[in-house]
Amino acid sequence: MIDSKYFYQQAIALAAAGEDLYQRGWVPATSGNFSARLSLDAAIVTASGKHKGRLSPTDFIAVDLKGNAISDGKPSAETELHTQLYARFPNVGAVLHCHSPKATVLSKALAAQRSITLSDYELLKAFDGINTHNTSVDIPIFDNTQDISSLASEVDVYLATQPKCPGYIIRGHGVYCWAEDLNSCMRNLEALDFLLDCELALTRLAR
Repeated sequence: MIDSKYFYQQAIALAAAGEDLYQRGWVPATSGNFSARLSLDAAIVTASGKHKGRLSPTDFIAVDLKGNAISDGKPSAETELHTQLYARFPNVGAVLHCHSPKATVLSKALAAQRSITLSDYELLKAFDGINTHNTSVDIPIFDNTQDISSLASEVDVYLATQPKCPGYIIRGHGVYCWAEDLNSCMRNLEALDFLLDCELALTRLAR
């Protein structure tokens, strides 16, 4: 049973986040998708093909944790990448996927790498559980594919052994970030984008 009032509240919050991320240039056209947990076994996710800077409450769909719609409409094609995170981590309350130019370009520039190591940055402390710059965080890079179920399984295998990972990149595509609630997820996403921008600048300087 879906709590319609809570569904509406989550839809409004995700729509506001979408407008913010669109203004940053991170979800051009109809790219990207957003979600939030509704219960232990359900989530709200953006409908397929919607402009993320002009979302309304009717542009969201309730799904189970296998990615199946449990309300009217067609969920985003990448819904399983969201629900896999809710199934893996009971404490995750929101997931954001953006097509940030920095993450997209950097993952293409590092074509031979399977991850990016972020080390000794002050902003690493934005991520939960980190209280010093003197550390490192690995951000995995997964190759892009239209087989979303296969990609979701690949991500899940990685996260089973790296549960503190704050996000990942799909090569040439974009970044996924998650947290216990939407505000924390926005913070993680902003921090990760800044750190990837720093890494991209270092890559350009090294050439």
